[in-house]
Amino acid sequence: MHTRPVTLPEQDGNDLRTLQSLAPFLWMYRGRVLLALACLVLAKVANVGIPLVLKEIVDNFDIKSDVLVTLPLTLLLLYGLLKLASSLFNELRDAVFAQVRHGAMRSVSIKVLEHLHKLSLRFHLERKTGGLSRDIDRGTRSVSSLMNYMVFSILPTLVEISLIAGILLVKYDALFAMITFVSVSIYIVFTMKVTEWRMKYRVAMNAHDSKANTQAIDSLLNYETVKYFGNEQHELQRYNESLHDWESSAIKSQTSLAALNFGQAAIIAAAVTLMMILAAQGVVAGTMTLGDLVLVNAFLLQLFIPLNFLGIVYSQLKHALADMRLMFDVLEQEPEIVDHPGARDLVTDNAEVRFEHVSFAYDADRPILHNINFTIPPGHKVAVVGPSGAGKSTLVRLLYRFYDVAEGRILINGQDISQVTQKSLRQTIGIVPQDTVLFNESLFYNIAYAQPAATRAQIENAARLANIHSFITGLPQGYDTIVGERGLKLSGGEKQRVAIARAILKNPRILVFDEATSSLDSHSEQNILVALREVAAHHTTLVIAHRLSTIIDADNILVLEAGRIIEDGRHQQLLKKNGSYAHLWKLQQEESRQELGTGL
Repeated sequence: MHTRPVTLPEQDGNDLRTLQSLAPFLWMYRGRVLLALACLVLAKVANVGIPLVLKEIVDNFDIKSDVLVTLPLTLLLLYGLLKLASSLFNELRDAVFAQVRHGAMRSVSIKVLEHLHKLSLRFHLERKTGGLSRDIDRGTRSVSSLMNYMVFSILPTLVEISLIAGILLVKYDALFAMITFVSVSIYIVFTMKVTEWRMKYRVAMNAHDSKANTQAIDSLLNYETVKYFGNEQHELQRYNESLHDWESSAIKSQTSLAALNFGQAAIIAAAVTLMMILAAQGVVAGTMTLGDLVLVNAFLLQLFIPLNFLGIVYSQLKHALADMRLMFDVLEQEPEIVDHPGARDLVTDNAEVRFEHVSFAYDADRPILHNINFTIPPGHKVAVVGPSGAGKSTLVRLLYRFYDVAEGRILINGQDISQVTQKSLRQTIGIVPQDTVLFNESLFYNIAYAQPAATRAQIENAARLANIHSFITGLPQGYDTIVGERGLKLSGGEKQRVAIARAILKNPRILVFDEATSSLDSHSEQNILVALREVAAHHTTLVIAHRLSTIIDADNILVLEAGRIIEDGRHQQLLKKNGSYAHLWKLQQEESRQELGTGL
């Protein structure tokens, strides 16, 4: 198999940085965290007290006494109460911490989505959605896993180890406490070292899993393209190759886990055996009672049973930290476009748009726009035409401030758009894009997206103006019709009419039509052009046009070529110049005559 190698993220080992990233989400629940920790300690105190009471019960059975009938009964009742208290405080800990765990997950999820919306268009164009969604999904689930491991496994075990070791040190020969500390230390060091070695397999698993998920989602998003070329088997083969790499890493991860578990078991067996030998010798020598032997045995069971799981938990903890690191790496991405300190809301009394000496490049070595200058007076319509790649749509992205200009500035009503809030800027502009992407929701939802608080009458009126109301009411579910993923259930023309209805409903001061009628037939185009002219009559309008017939009424037409304005003027003025615009007009007129002649 030939697959492109997956780039694995570097393991910087900085798990502390990941935990610090999580800390703010826990700080808001600090009261509950402290209460849960208090319940945890009380549960462990009760749990450690059980073997102590059990020792007294055994010793009292071993000693002939007149109080033999009453004293064990009291101890047995105390034994039962300690069992109950241990269970009670454990359950209280779970109940108190539930809101912390789930609340932190919710807060992290909201924070991540909020941050993703703040990141620049460049970030989203460069990232693969499938892999990103899988990284975020694993990361948010790991928040819950991490807190479970810390509060329900690691901390309880550490508290119990400390209590048991302290009792052994106070009540018995120091050798017992020494064996406990040494065995636990060896166990922890062994577990950490082997787990660090194993992590490369887990990291590889995640990378291959994200790659496979990206390929699967891409193939489904491009379902029609796959079908056009009959490449179902090709997509399955690519997916299978990525899953094969994932499978190989998963097998190595599992087999190395078996080696880890065996090493942990060997350390535990050696420690338990050594301590039981010492305890048995103490009983034989008379320095320890039978109850002491039972106590040491019970302590060892309480200590090493959770410690055995601690090894697995540590492995899972490392995995959770690795998964969370990918998510927090996204949170640490700095937005390319940010509001300047003290940025004010845009004031649009007179929605004049002015580009002053604007130059721009997506990449430094590939300039797109060169010294662009033009003005759209309030209430006027300016159209931009030119060949593909000339930079027409880049003008729209800069106006929306998806990118900042490299040189020059863009003004609205005399205000530099880089000095106003992005929210107020984008509320001022409405757009009908060339490629309309809809949510997988109802037609009603997609039109209302421009103004969620709009009434049904307002939404239906916008649909009428966009010449789509009759089409919608003719559907079995009407406005409740679900449009499918990215609007796949609608034709290109239907999607554009939904976009036009959305722009009409928003009723902004500035309108942008980015080849808004490119997917419509001539009849529908003429109907919508009438509506668009009516809507744009009192708006400042920028039109990116492919069909020149749609912009002959523009107040000014800019001809863009290779990022430069080479001609400008009204339709008739440009035709008289007999330049690039006149040449484009003749070509399109000839194409129209040919279409009519062939009946297309």
